[in-house]
Amino acid sequence: FLGVMPAYSPADDALTTKLVTFYEHKKDSSVPSHQATVLLFDPRNGSLKAVLDGSVITAKRTAAVSAIATKLLMPAFAEVLCILGAGVQAYSHYDIFTELFTFKEVRIWNRTKEKAVKFADSVTGPVQVCSSAQEAVSGADVIVTVTMATTPILFGDWVKPGAHINAVGASRPDWRELDDELMKNSVLYVDSREAALTESGDVILSGAEIFAELGEVVKGTKPALPEKTTVFKSLGMAVEDTVAAKFVYDSWSAGN
Repeated sequence: FLGVMPAYSPADDALTTKLVTFYEHKKDSSVPSHQATVLLFDPRNGSLKAVLDGSVITAKRTAAVSAIATKLLMPAFAEVLCILGAGVQAYSHYDIFTELFTFKEVRIWNRTKEKAVKFADSVTGPVQVCSSAQEAVSGADVIVTVTMATTPILFGDWVKPGAHINAVGASRPDWRELDDELMKNSVLYVDSREAALTESGDVILSGAEIFAELGEVVKGTKPALPEKTTVFKSLGMAVEDTVAAKFVYDSWSAGN
């Protein structure tokens, strides 16, 4: 796939487009499945101001949005973080989650155990490598799913009541990470209703009702319900790349 994600933010005086390639079944595993470039334009005249590493921006902004959702929706005394998946997004989520929150225990599971072991060996803090997704999830307060799964890998009867789940993978209308039981028995938040209803298999195929967009919670027009079991379905929005790219560009310009 080749995706084109343009956006304009008047508040940030920023105009960008992200070009992202996605290769599902690649033979060369040394190349990431997703690669991206962000082009930053001058909104006044359309001239190109910068070309930025979109893969880094995508990883960082996606984890940042998950962190906002987690800050608002996680249970009051969250001690155990579970990450399902060991790719680029696993690393970016681990970095910001361990920076912002204090977890007593971090667990990871990946279909290929070697990648989970490599992850645990390369990050800064202690991580427990689990032999099954169920083992990793059991008793976890915050769960992050960042996998290439096309069928559910996380099941409702495994999940601790009141846990918060950030569902980041399964970005196609026929792909799943979460089963029907979890989707229907959780309070569902999304980044974009429009996108979730056309792109997210977890939302479309389960028939789960969307309670709110994350932005509505940030603005205070919809409540956060941290006492409930919550799911934040993240698909990513072009404006997130725009704001992040402008932030990077302004920081670089100030130092230049």
